[in-house]
Amino acid sequence: MDETEFWEIVDSTREAAEGDPEEHAELLVDRLAQLDPDSVLDFARHFESRYNRAYTWDLWGAAWVLLDGASDDAFDYFRCWLIGQGREVFEGALHDPDSLAGLLDDEFDEDIDGDGEELGYAADEAYEQLTGAVAPDLGIPLQAAEPAGTPLDFENEAVLAERFPRLWERFRG
Repeated sequence: MDETEFWEIVDSTREAAEGDPEEHAELLVDRLAQLDPDSVLDFARHFESRYNRAYTWDLWGAAWVLLDGASDDAFDYFRCWLIGQGREVFEGALHDPDSLAGLLDDEFDEDIDGDGEELGYAADEAYEQLTGAVAPDLGIPLQAAEPAGTPLDFENEAVLAERFPRLWERFRG
């Protein structure tokens, strides 16, 4: 599976779910379960490598502003959700986390959006459905011990407002 096919699967299942993160995960499992086990593992590698790339202080700060706080687990689920938003949103957020203010539609609901925990398990679930076994190690580097970039003081609203002016204005202003 190449990157284009990975993003096509993410996009088509998100669109079919009409923005519902739980439905998105269910549709993703169903779609992946139609593939062969090796393709599911390829999807999992694509997902995990993007998940690891998104482990940055700046994205965590953006998630903090969007969600009005983001614990370690909440940031993990946010990264899964971010991948689920598709290539344009994901790559845009990696390049400039503050751009999420313009990349997200007007209906962002911090109570349901920003949490894609189930998306993170979709490939594992599909693999297990197909094979009856737990997915093997993906053979990709583990996530770094610390997020990339310069740490931010999430408790300092002035720092967050300065670093993420568009997000701050839209979601906290």
